[in-house]
Amino acid sequence: MKSNPVKAALRVGKPQVGTWLSLGDLTATRMLARVGFPWLTVDLEHSAYDWNHAAALFGAIADAGCVPLARVPEGRHDYIKRVLDAGAHGIVCPMVDTVEHAKECIAAAKYPPAGNRSVGGSLHALNFGATAGDYYARANDEILVILQTESPTGVENAEAIYSLPGVDAIFVGPNDLRAQMRTPDGADPSPEDFEAMLQRILAAGKKCGTPVGLHVQTVEDVQRRTSEGWQFIALGSDLRMMIGNAQKWAAEVTEATQSGDMARY
Repeated sequence: MKSNPVKAALRVGKPQVGTWLSLGDLTATRMLARVGFPWLTVDLEHSAYDWNHAAALFGAIADAGCVPLARVPEGRHDYIKRVLDAGAHGIVCPMVDTVEHAKECIAAAKYPPAGNRSVGGSLHALNFGATAGDYYARANDEILVILQTESPTGVENAEAIYSLPGVDAIFVGPNDLRAQMRTPDGADPSPEDFEAMLQRILAAGKKCGTPVGLHVQTVEDVQRRTSEGWQFIALGSDLRMMIGNAQKWAAEVTEATQSGDMARY
């Protein structure tokens, strides 16, 4: 059975930088799975995937030698069970604010006696290149469990959550955390207050020995955050890569055509 190299790398403190899949295009996913990212996360929380579609993406990623992860719509037993049975090598659970919720997410990802995941399915073993028996015996050691801290409540409970057995990493969604920090009149937190909240999360992760990460949009941000000690980092998304480059090229072409300088094209 294949091991989970992302889980192994995080365990020894090596940063793992991947990206988010929002488009749901199978061809684009097959291509991205081969560019060198160690992991790709299929975003089932904010994208319009169905289960068959998600399973096809997990398979395409795994077949390319990349690690397929799934952000579930919510940290519920049925969602976690379905993405793992469909072949994801790990889960990202959003909005985990309490120890109780964290324990539920961890248990749903683990077979008994460590958890309460139901036994069944076939795609999970296929994506690990294993027999069903080998998968059931080793899945608890290879499945990656990532919990999201996305609110001040989650930050207050950070040390208690991060120290739970079975938590492999913590991930911050900056947009949700910033939104959850808004004042009663709807004002966003100041950049300084927001950064201070991020640093509290990082400090809690270091204290508990649990890798923490966040979503960033530039390579420079990756370099800055890894130097601070963040380890599980998402760089943009397939959608942002497409739109960002298309906008840049369109602006360059527009400028060139208006100036008459089209020779370089």
